[in-house]
Amino acid sequence: MMWKRTATLEALNAMTAGNMTGLLDIRFVYLDDARLEATMPVDSRTHQPFGLLHGGASVVLAETLGSVAGYLCTEGDQSVVGLEVNANHIRSVRSGLVRGVCRAVHVGRRHQVWQIEIVDEQGRLCCTSRLTTAVV
Repeated sequence: MMWKRTATLEALNAMTAGNMTGLLDIRFVYLDDARLEATMPVDSRTHQPFGLLHGGASVVLAETLGSVAGYLCTEGDQSVVGLEVNANHIRSVRSGLVRGVCRAVHVGRRHQVWQIEIVDEQGRLCCTSRLTTAVV
């Protein structure tokens, strides 16, 4: 298992209160030895002006997943900060839930690289994102 911290979905979801993650109703829904998943509603909070999922909201979901996964790979008073995030928006979504699936590409002592794929309710790829973090 790559996680160095003990976590439950309940504890991860408690961290969302009072910040952007909570405002967008991002919910952690799955955690195993190598993967972290979360959902986000596609509604007025996450729409762009034309009624589609806002690319920035997808990036918030991706960065949330990668940052939390990165934190789970640290110890003691260490934390992670984002260095670079990119996203390719593949398919538009108008409503429902999207699910982000986060997996490690590289987990080192000083930096990490995370791959996050966001799919719609039919399992179709909507966005693929990569987040690089620094361990501080």
